[in-house]
Amino acid sequence: MLLQFGIDWNQLLQNAIYYGVQALIAIGIIVIAWVVGIILGKAVNRLVERTGLEKAFDKTDVGKAFRAAGVDLSNLVGMLVTAFVIVIGIVIALDYLKIGGEAGRIVADVARYLPRLIGGIILLSVGIILVAILTDYIGKLLTGLFPQQFVEIGEMLRNLLLIGLVALIVSIALDLMLFTGPLVYPLILGTVIIGAGIFIGHTIVRNIVEDHPEFAGVAPYAKFLVYLVFLMVGLGAIFAEFPQTAHVVQNVAWGVAIAVGILLAPVIYTLAKRMVEEAKK
Repeated sequence: MLLQFGIDWNQLLQNAIYYGVQALIAIGIIVIAWVVGIILGKAVNRLVERTGLEKAFDKTDVGKAFRAAGVDLSNLVGMLVTAFVIVIGIVIALDYLKIGGEAGRIVADVARYLPRLIGGIILLSVGIILVAILTDYIGKLLTGLFPQQFVEIGEMLRNLLLIGLVALIVSIALDLMLFTGPLVYPLILGTVIIGAGIFIGHTIVRNIVEDHPEFAGVAPYAKFLVYLVFLMVGLGAIFAEFPQTAHVVQNVAWGVAIAVGILLAPVIYTLAKRMVEEAKK
């Protein structure tokens, strides 16, 4: 019955053997990559532990946050290395199979993108770790250079440097992962502005209160005002590519500025009156 369809059994058997061997070779490549990835991951894990990099990272604020979240640095780096090697093996295996047609093109595109994705995650993770260690070291140098009354300035500079370098690492990682668009860089810039504003406002207000305790009652309002200013500037940067939204943010900022000005008028008057009275004495 089957002979009526003109089936070439020899050719069918040869194709089955050929594609079966190809599939076995591809699976073998993935298995080898998996084994190599596990070995390299464990080696990197031990290397991070023995070099003292993990201990140095745990002393930083970012490292403490990682520990609080239950994330172990050496295990994280080892897992990322293992994942990267396995992904490379999958890419090689898929390229070896040479799947044709539209499905093959889609699979090839996904396979080519996977190393970028894992590489971006590795760059982001390792970059943040190195930035945390570097800024912690620079922060200790700065706090040692500044006089005791200006130690907070050194801490503020360290935090600003941390924000800037993290933003740089994030932008490079997003470029590597091809996460680009009109909103990406404005979003990073706006986030940096808002984060910097929080650190600057907190440091400035704290220093003023320490030098002039009489301003302690006004400090929360001043801090809120500084935060609000940087928040508006950051939102303006984030939505800079969207004129209508940016216009709304601008109008809101003007409204907030007018309201704050009205609220601060009595405070300024009271402080000015007190200064005049003290000057007369």
